[in-house]
Amino acid sequence: MKKITYGIYGASGFGKEILPLLKQQVLSDTNIYFIDDSSALSNINGHEVISFEKFITLDTDEFYISVAVANSDIRQTLSEKCISHNISLIDIKAKNIVIMDNVTLSKGSILCPFVTLTSNINIGKSFHANIYSYIAHDCIIGDYVTFAPSVKCNGNVIIEDHVYIGTGTIIHQGKPNKPLKIGKGATIAAGSVITKSVPAGMTVFGNPAIELTKENLRRRK
Repeated sequence: MKKITYGIYGASGFGKEILPLLKQQVLSDTNIYFIDDSSALSNINGHEVISFEKFITLDTDEFYISVAVANSDIRQTLSEKCISHNISLIDIKAKNIVIMDNVTLSKGSILCPFVTLTSNINIGKSFHANIYSYIAHDCIIGDYVTFAPSVKCNGNVIIEDHVYIGTGTIIHQGKPNKPLKIGKGATIAAGSVITKSVPAGMTVFGNPAIELTKENLRRRK
């Protein structure tokens, strides 16, 4: 029988949250490590914290890693480092998620409890969907996108690479011939309501969401 070793890259709060999901998925709590190259901790919730360099020297037949880091640039860097060492990225899916019809998920995704993906959805690499989030029909999600808890993404929406969407955000539905688009690297503040497209790199907040500037903050107070 092959010996398989699993790693959760990132000894943070999110890493702790996905540990029980990984244990359920692999039906074991053995051979699971937290990987962190700077943590002062040696053990988290009964699992050893080690560096990546130590992890790759462990005596095993196969390695699998989930990169549980919210910062999308760091997540990409760590994911590519794993792949360069011939380590496979594992998808983590809670038992009670709902995936309906014609949904494509690329490698490295993390789908937390109560996540729903409906139909005709294409999702890129290393997507994170935290608890109670959903994506409705005919959406395209890029690489390294992060949904904080309770994000509601309605139909006909395009979300480009490296977008962060804060807790409780509601994204209104686009149109089949004119999808609502959130541009590459945009940040959506928690509790925002997105009613129109967001340019690449912009940070927006509020209901309806507007660009985060000192003047707009003053007006909203």
